Amino acid sequence: MSNTDSSHHDDQIGHIVPIKFLIFICCILLFLTAVTVWVSRYDFTEINIAEMGIILALAVATVKATIVGLYFMHLRWDRAFVGFIFVGSILFVVLFIGIALTDTMEYQPSIIKGDTPKVSDAMDLLKH
Repeated sequence: MSNTDSSHHDDQIGHIVPIKFLIFICCILLFLTAVTVWVSRYDFTEINIAEMGIILALAVATVKATIVGLYFMHLRWDRAFVGFIFVGSILFVVLFIGIALTDTMEYQPSIIKGDTPKVSDAMDLLKH
């Protein structure tokens, strides 16, 4: 092997991000964390949307994860194939969670509390 400059890639730096930019991104993440805490403490049952808190918390978490991936993990400046793999993996996770939720929503309305004999017997024992 030769000792030419083209064979030494270990001393190269991939991408340099200014510290002011990283502090700005950190402030955005801290603000979104405060939004997450606010959403967790807000009572959405007043506006008749009980699931709204979970939906907003997941949306904020998705935005925060995207910002961390893009800027702190330097995916914004990496090759397009790496971004494609990242987005593809997120889509698969969403697909798998969606399938699990579809199955859960399918059987839950048919469950009636105390409808089975064992549950009814146990409830009678607890009452006496």
